[in-house]
Amino acid sequence: RPRDWSSDVCSSDLIFSTSLPPAIASGALAAVRHLKSSNAEREGLQERAARLKGLLGTRSVPLIESPSHIVPVLVGDPALCKMVSDELLYTHGVYVQPINFPTVPRCTERLRITPSPLHTDAQMDHLVAAIDAVWTAKRLRRAA
Repeated sequence: RPRDWSSDVCSSDLIFSTSLPPAIASGALAAVRHLKSSNAEREGLQERAARLKGLLGTRSVPLIESPSHIVPVLVGDPALCKMVSDELLYTHGVYVQPINFPTVPRCTERLRITPSPLHTDAQMDHLVAAIDAVWTAKRLRRAA
């Protein structure tokens, strides 16, 4: 009698699934339904991004133009980008994602800041002060 390979080798008492738990799926559906009828969150997101871009601009932190809520801060060197991200985290308690090649072209390495509608003015002020302090301490190139 031939053996059923899949039963012998692949059988297990455990069942794995990549589906979302029902509570998470239900929450996501509720969020989508809410956002279909509400602009408050989108407007808040755009306002926070515009405020952050303005604050960074007053400190001459080099920004890359972006129509979205993502605020890209140009560093231009992969090792320096990682070092700035580490310095912000370990010295100032702020995590900012470094983005390097191959995600972006060489010499356009950047920090990707993603504000949310829930970030407060105080949190944004702390972030901007931290970035300014790192830029000053490391003598990084400022925007013209």
